[in-house]
Amino acid sequence: MPTNIIMPALELAQETGKVLRWLKSPGDTVQKGEPIVEIETDKVTVEIEAPAAGVLRDVSAQAGDVVPVGRPIATVFAAGEAGAGASPPAVMPAASAATGAVPTPPVVINAAARESTGTVKASPLARKIAEQHGVDLARVKTASGRIEKADVLAYVESRHGASAGNGTEARLVAASPKARRLAAERGLDISALHGSGPGGAVLVADVPTAGRPAAATPSATRVEAVGVGTVWRIMAERMTTSWTTAPHFYLVREVNVSRLVSWLDKARKQTGAHITYSDLLVKLVAARVNASWKDGTIAQNADINIGLAVAIDDGLVVPVIHRADTLRLAELAARREDVVSRAQAGKLRPADIQGGGFTISNLGMYGVDAFNAIVNPPQAAILAVGRIADRVVALNGQPAVQPTMMLTLSCDHRALDGARGAQFLGALAELIEEPLALIV
Repeated sequence: MPTNIIMPALELAQETGKVLRWLKSPGDTVQKGEPIVEIETDKVTVEIEAPAAGVLRDVSAQAGDVVPVGRPIATVFAAGEAGAGASPPAVMPAASAATGAVPTPPVVINAAARESTGTVKASPLARKIAEQHGVDLARVKTASGRIEKADVLAYVESRHGASAGNGTEARLVAASPKARRLAAERGLDISALHGSGPGGAVLVADVPTAGRPAAATPSATRVEAVGVGTVWRIMAERMTTSWTTAPHFYLVREVNVSRLVSWLDKARKQTGAHITYSDLLVKLVAARVNASWKDGTIAQNADINIGLAVAIDDGLVVPVIHRADTLRLAELAARREDVVSRAQAGKLRPADIQGGGFTISNLGMYGVDAFNAIVNPPQAAILAVGRIADRVVALNGQPAVQPTMMLTLSCDHRALDGARGAQFLGALAELIEEPLALIV
């Protein structure tokens, strides 16, 4: 039986989703669980996986189309099933967002006609790499007729060698896809930009605005409009809604983290894993909180799922570590590293952002002492974590220099009152100052 691929709903308020690009083409064989299309939702960009194994057909939404939640955008036919061997139809545009009208179906082009038009056969990854490096796929020649990743990289390297032989410098530049796109839009050479990302990678912040004057005159005021992506726009809307509807209050606590520092050192030596302070905090928080505000009532969540605020080029996303209380530290660190890296690469799956009951936002690595975070609805609270710094504190009645950390708990007063918030923060502070209590 054919299986429909539908536009997913990842939260209650979501009404539409945007197709960014297809990772598979009509007629391609797909495996169950294999990523086949990138969707931009109200929260993040996610990869939608094939719900069944078979042949991808009936693709009805193309890149850039905004599709209502629940509407089919393609179909997977099982091998041998009627429709599995049919010629792939051309992509059908989605309904117009302004009028709701569906355009006239385009003429179906069969495989032979498509070959005669000169369309290049290439894997999705090959196309992505070609786009990043400005390669015309029509210039890449292969024996099989289908261009793969290795073919594009070989072409880029050969072009690099030819440029070097002509006395000109050409190099492969590490850069985020959005940085490359902005540089191209602004007519800038990506290889001439200094990258501030890992390994010198060029990020969006490293791409200057084209046409910016060398010096502004005192008599003139220059105002530049900077476009934002859907993730940033939705983040702004959600935070505005939270700030204006949830009655926030804040509790601040300075904690001695000398035992936490020792715990981190021992955990790294014992497990060999790259455990961070965020991992330790997730473990400690998971032992203490699990409530949210939903439909006018306080809801106790079935599982303890902790979200981690992650900054990306397009804004802020909160991937979730599910059932954090059941994970060992090494498992928790691996899960955190996985979801954070995929968040930064724009490869989160729908399940990665669902079900969070509490969020931790750590800005300590940026040298921030303390800050007030905005509650991530429908959660009841968010913990803002500052840097660890040596401070003078009272120890056994005497001044002493100890490593301390500032914690700020932002609470939704509809779900938590001051007393309960204080009890939670106090219990968490005690665990941080004496982590052995968690084991006991």
